[in-house]
Amino acid sequence: MKEGNAGTILEELKKLHKTPRMELAYENPLQLLVATMLSAQCTDKRVNMVTEKLFRRYKTVEDYANADLKKFEQEIKSTGFYRNKARNIKNAAQKILKDFKGKVPETMEELLTLPGVARKTANIVLTAGYGIVEGIAVDTHVKRLSYRLGFSVNTSPDKIEQDLMKLIPKKDWSVVNMTLVLHGRYACQAKKPKCSQCVINKICPKKGVTEWR
Repeated sequence: MKEGNAGTILEELKKLHKTPRMELAYENPLQLLVATMLSAQCTDKRVNMVTEKLFRRYKTVEDYANADLKKFEQEIKSTGFYRNKARNIKNAAQKILKDFKGKVPETMEELLTLPGVARKTANIVLTAGYGIVEGIAVDTHVKRLSYRLGFSVNTSPDKIEQDLMKLIPKKDWSVVNMTLVLHGRYACQAKKPKCSQCVINKICPKKGVTEWR
């Protein structure tokens, strides 16, 4: 797809989803890191239900680093894959204490050294937590829409991110993730997208879409 077409599609989606905001609830970079790690294969709504209590019990990096793993697993169990998530969060907190003086890192390179943190999580923490834009977070919604909209034919999140960064001006990188997430969540849904009601229906290539409403 040409950059102009991608730009037109994004502009129309930006008009629809004005000032898109993350639906995860958080108050600081530490909470954002934990919530984002919990959100893997889980809805933001469920994560917010869990973190409402979790953030009252665990307020500091030390709290997570010293958490009783079995108890912590049960506290986050409903988010799925809870054993891996609990272990990664605890280990990440320990590394933050050991290597970063108890502060969630502010660079991509440092964030990627944390257990359980890949580029998606790192991009979200940097952009939403620190206002630093180094790339574009690619989650399941962004992956699906990137293909349907003709932005990328790749399946690897890292390669999709590179394709998006080439297509979309850097000034828009900070809003691409949430714009596509919201559109994927409420319109361009996985099983049966609402194409007939979509603002980009006439210009969307609908790649891979065989049934819509």
